[in-house]
Amino acid sequence: MNQESLNQRIQKQIEDHDVMLYMKGDRLFPQCGFSAQVVKILDYLGVNYETHDILTDPELRSGMKNFSNWPTFPQLFVKTELIGGCDIVTSLFETGELQKLFQEKAISLKAPA
Repeated sequence: MNQESLNQRIQKQIEDHDVMLYMKGDRLFPQCGFSAQVVKILDYLGVNYETHDILTDPELRSGMKNFSNWPTFPQLFVKTELIGGCDIVTSLFETGELQKLFQEKAISLKAPA
């Protein structure tokens, strides 16, 4: 698959899911600590999100880096916007900015914001 069709595939995934996490492993069995940390935060907040395991999809794994211009995983997208990786998501969560971002984007949270 060429980069253009890969970009279209990624674009469709992030448009189809308000919160999309590209990670190593999946939400039930994260394959790295950074992915596990982001899953923990999203689960704590009770956000409805989708994951894609980049370890089982090497083509997407390399194509994501070009698509997002972000070199590492996990990568969290909210309403098609790249939020960032583990460090950024954790920092935003700790300051309450992540919860505020979800509210501004009309993403419902089950946990108190």
